Amino acid sequence: MTTTSLLIKNASLLDPLLGELQEGRDILVEQGLVKEVSDRPIRTQAARTIDVRGRTVMPGLIDLHVHVIAVELNLARQVHMPNVLITLRSVPILRGMLRRGFTTVRDAGGAGHAFKQAVESGLAQGPRLFVSGRALSQTGGHGDMRARSDFLATECPCCVRVGALARVADGVDAVRKAAREELQMGADQIKIMASGGVASPTDPVGAFGYCEDEIRAIVEEARARDTYVLAHAYTAAAIARAVRCGVRTIEHGNLVDAPTAALMAQAGAYVVPTLVTYDALANEGERYGLPKESVAKVADVREAGLRSLEIYKAAGVKMGFGSDLLGESQRLQSDEFRLRAEVLSPAEAIASATVVGAEVLGMSDRLGRLVPGALADLLVVDGNPLEDIHCLLGQGERIPLVMKEGVIQFDAGLG
Repeated sequence: MTTTSLLIKNASLLDPLLGELQEGRDILVEQGLVKEVSDRPIRTQAARTIDVRGRTVMPGLIDLHVHVIAVELNLARQVHMPNVLITLRSVPILRGMLRRGFTTVRDAGGAGHAFKQAVESGLAQGPRLFVSGRALSQTGGHGDMRARSDFLATECPCCVRVGALARVADGVDAVRKAAREELQMGADQIKIMASGGVASPTDPVGAFGYCEDEIRAIVEEARARDTYVLAHAYTAAAIARAVRCGVRTIEHGNLVDAPTAALMAQAGAYVVPTLVTYDALANEGERYGLPKESVAKVADVREAGLRSLEIYKAAGVKMGFGSDLLGESQRLQSDEFRLRAEVLSPAEAIASATVVGAEVLGMSDRLGRLVPGALADLLVVDGNPLEDIHCLLGQGERIPLVMKEGVIQFDAGLG
């Protein structure tokens, strides 16, 4: 539904930088932007007016770690699925994210520029996308989905499958070329594998990923294009070496320790914990096709997740919101709020999915808050998320209105 101007009246406004709602606010949206926010009635000839008295209005949410094309929990199996089938199965995943209130997401491996084009042109309904293209992995690393055998099949670089979240490249020259290729194809940032992982078949969680020279080369290529590198990393040692090499955001980071968190804070690095994916993998991974060797690795990182939040918070490391869900578990995206609320306040959890996410994306002046000049990404919520984070959970049942850049995407009868 296209609206050139909209007046929202009597809102209880949630500003992530404040600890309580601002009551009785009017918000004027024009041409996709927040034009005015006032504690007095705004007089305007807006095309539409919505009275939201008794409801919360807040910025659209930002998820910094999704996989749009992860239509199966068994990532090795989906690599061999038909390209068109993977693409079409990703469409409802995109729509579901937006319905849950996530108006912006960063794809952490798999989705390329074509997915952005599909959303921006209206061909697919979904959140604003920041894509990483295919993540970079060394042979035998977290992005290498080849099973163990007595023959290591080579992969033709000109026959990449849409279902592949990553590509394999080894050596400084090869990773430079791979990073340049992903940037040329439209990647907004570069993702690398800096440690072992759960969903991959042959790498222990504690294994290192790329060597430091390779990481520095990738970081240098990203900086040359005025962007940055995010790194999959679990252990303190893997996190520390990635940060020392210039990586800007650490994904997961469950097995961090206090000295490493202090190093991150000093370097200005961010972390994007993804607690909900371990719950999902442990509870339903095997049922939906996660290989047994991956199920066995979940316990290594799951229990450390909540403790890592305490360590990052104590060190002053800024935490973004991430979910990292696969296949059928994509529906659990908002449960990340529930898990974080066991350690963080609702305000801190919301900040991770708004202002911190905007910082990571370099969009602090456009996303994360509803202030004049910002993009009009907003949610109307039944309830006060600062008191009860559960009103953001589920599939958007308590979010009757979702707007992205001034366009109402979902409206459960408020108008």
